[in-house]
Amino acid sequence: MKKALGIDVGGTKISYAIIDEKGDYVSKIKKVSTPKTLEALQETFKTIIQENEKDVDYIGFATAGAINLENTKVESSSPNLPDGYNTTEFTTFSKKPIYVENDANAAAWAEYKVGAAKGYDNNIMVTLGTGIGGGVIINGQMLRGKSGRAGEIGHIKIYPDKRRMCGCGNYDCWEAYGSGTGLGRSFKEEALKNPRSVATQGKKIDDLTTYDLIDGFKRNDELCVKVMDNWHNQIIMGMVSLNNIFDTEIFVISGGMGEFINCKTIEDELNKQTIVSPAKVVLATTGNNAGMLGSALLAIDKFKK
Repeated sequence: MKKALGIDVGGTKISYAIIDEKGDYVSKIKKVSTPKTLEALQETFKTIIQENEKDVDYIGFATAGAINLENTKVESSSPNLPDGYNTTEFTTFSKKPIYVENDANAAAWAEYKVGAAKGYDNNIMVTLGTGIGGGVIINGQMLRGKSGRAGEIGHIKIYPDKRRMCGCGNYDCWEAYGSGTGLGRSFKEEALKNPRSVATQGKKIDDLTTYDLIDGFKRNDELCVKVMDNWHNQIIMGMVSLNNIFDTEIFVISGGMGEFINCKTIEDELNKQTIVSPAKVVLATTGNNAGMLGSALLAIDKFKK
């Protein structure tokens, strides 16, 4: 049975483990802090690979950034990683075949192969966190586009009239509303209109967090219920557009904000509004190790003969 070393490169830590083609962990998951300089980061990669390459057939990297079509290097800047990261030649770190993929795409592949989307050759992962990321799989193939940068689902437009600027510098991206950051901003905007809310009493508007919102929602606070209902509707807006374009079988919701999503509510409303075939909506099952797991499985699927 083929095995791969999966390496997930994050801004604060690097996680890695040996994984077989069934998605089972052959080794324990290990973690190290992400170095702050490019030279130290590259040396860390070399050390991790040297310690494990004799026990694997392939090596897979999951990392932030846009990946080239050859899946050998990062082509874009990655703000949470050292300057010059996009000059890294990953294939020089080992004589074993190396496959590099965007971390969101890798996570989507993990859900497809061994997680909530297993058995569905058409699926979309929607990662709800600080922003909105994800991956699109069509007929069992990762959608990568002409340059390898396809799948930026968080930046589809949901309003035309420049209501809110997104972190990307454009207006009214889905991410500006449906992400955790967007939800927090919506909460503060509504709190300014209704300072008597139970959730806002005793706090300055700027100090309010999504935890205050969720606490108020659980207590059936009118303002918080309104904000959460609007948030669900904004998430549905993006998913309806995605389903009408890709006619997917299933949406997998991941990320830190996923636990606050009512999948049944979203699925029911999504399928009322879509003009293509219905889609399921479920939560991801592979957890925080999805990128590492997916990178290993992608390497195996790519190189296995």
